[in-house]
Amino acid sequence: MDIRDYLRALRRNWIAIILMTAVGLGAAYGWVKIQTPVYEASVSGLVKSRTTPTDPEQQLAQSGDTYGRAKVPTYLVMAGWRNVGVNAAAALNLSDTPEALVKRITVTNPESTNIINIAATASSPKAAQLLADAWMQGLISVIDVTDGIDGKPDTSPVMIYVAQTAALPEAPIFPSVPTALLVGGLLGLGGGIAFAMIRAISDRRVRSTDDVEQRLGVPVVGTIPKVDGVAAERRIVAEGEAPADSRTDFAVRESLRALRTNLQFMDVDHPPRTIVVTSALPGEGKSTVAANLAMTLAAAGTNVVLVDGDLRRPTVASTLGLVAGAGLTDVLAGRAKLTDVAQTAPDIPNLAVLTAGTIPPNPSEVLGSERMHQLVKDLTKHATVIIDAPPVLAVTDGAVLTNQADGALIVVAAGKTTYEVVDKALNTLEKARGRVLGVVMNRVPVTGRQAGYAYDYREKIESAPKPGGAKSGGAKSGGAKAEEAAPAGPKRTGATSAPVALPMPIVPANLEPGQPAAEPAPDETETPAAPAAKPRRAASSARSAARAASATANPAEDSTDPEESADPEVSDFDSLLGDFIADDATGGPRRQRGRS
Repeated sequence: MDIRDYLRALRRNWIAIILMTAVGLGAAYGWVKIQTPVYEASVSGLVKSRTTPTDPEQQLAQSGDTYGRAKVPTYLVMAGWRNVGVNAAAALNLSDTPEALVKRITVTNPESTNIINIAATASSPKAAQLLADAWMQGLISVIDVTDGIDGKPDTSPVMIYVAQTAALPEAPIFPSVPTALLVGGLLGLGGGIAFAMIRAISDRRVRSTDDVEQRLGVPVVGTIPKVDGVAAERRIVAEGEAPADSRTDFAVRESLRALRTNLQFMDVDHPPRTIVVTSALPGEGKSTVAANLAMTLAAAGTNVVLVDGDLRRPTVASTLGLVAGAGLTDVLAGRAKLTDVAQTAPDIPNLAVLTAGTIPPNPSEVLGSERMHQLVKDLTKHATVIIDAPPVLAVTDGAVLTNQADGALIVVAAGKTTYEVVDKALNTLEKARGRVLGVVMNRVPVTGRQAGYAYDYREKIESAPKPGGAKSGGAKSGGAKAEEAAPAGPKRTGATSAPVALPMPIVPANLEPGQPAAEPAPDETETPAAPAAKPRRAASSARSAARAASATANPAEDSTDPEESADPEVSDFDSLLGDFIADDATGGPRRQRGRS
């Protein structure tokens, strides 16, 4: 860990640091309240000679009172005698022993002076004042006994002159509230910092991109911010919602575009065409990332097929709001054709969706079958295939699909998944001979300098005046004319015209392989279909435009029998990707094509 990691740990655990500091302050204040206060009172006395000599020479010699100063060290020792304590206890009628009273007395002498200071401590201000005065009087009595004539009072040659009694203390000397709070606050702060450091060192959850690349050796190809809107029922951040979305939704779309760019430039010569989106454990947002990634790729003009390969808990249909009837398993079992079960996502003509279909009892064998391998291979010829796979550590389906694909994206929930779990997932894919394209960190908190820069940059772009000023209306009308003159075909998300919605028949689950699917019963509320209509295919108005363009160029070829053109023996793959193949014929409006 470097200094940035330590600072990041302190910033991440700042609440715990503040709480522990507050706990330290509170504990210190509580300790002060439960302690018995100690008060101190002091009294001072001047040591001097009692008699004044009459001889001028002797007066000159004693002008500095050298005799009294010579007695000061002796009196300092005598102040700690047991006899002084006996006299003080008798004067105050105390039950304490002289030894206990001596421990409460402090005797000092300022340097180069004849002054003796006596400080006494007690649990109350009055008791401390009385004990200091009584101890000074007890010392004077002992001096008279030892140095006086026949032990009589006031007969010693050196006396202690007391100018005034001890003053009543106003505040206790112990405990000190400021000192206790300072010590308690420092201890709490130190404990909080230690807690943050220990938690940072022992935390094995994935949090930053630098740690992922350093510890796991896998690049981070995408970072999806944590947004409450994506965690809702729909879980889709569409391109058409850009003008009215929140700032966090804008960050999600920009992160998806960055992921799309990283995938396109990952291998310029051989870009991945079949991408498995999986995770180590359930609940990390792999299905949401797969659906949004497919929509982002399709919005850029790339032909995309989203396949729900999670045959345990399929969620693609509910995420995109599609019919969760027949799907992948029915196609692999031969009970339905690809054209019958493929669906188009709303407002995204470039995106075809193949739901999971009937849940089989052996998902791993179904996904690892030769039919599944051939289906993916055929779809990859004309489109980028995104497969939503089950978690790698939960079941083996994800590893099986990764072996058949060009690579896998591992979705990791930031702050939830541990490095050990991700490392196990990488080892599982490596044992299955699968290629890991990178890690997509999901639910990353939208904090820090980069997020703020993205928001500020977006606000500046939106607030900037559009070129043209008053001519914007004319430009709009000109754009409308250009749209009318352009050939029909797939449009990017947010186009004004909605795609043609055709009824999709549901294939019965008990349909035998090779048996033709039954025509759906017409709804009483809808207009009956023409008698010559065939089962729904993935083609839209783009195919009609392609046929019209082909008929204009070669009128002789337009004489083909309509029944022959609608021959049900046409390959399932051509029917499913009719829109995309029509773009190839007409030079449609796709801005970005995948490389084969």
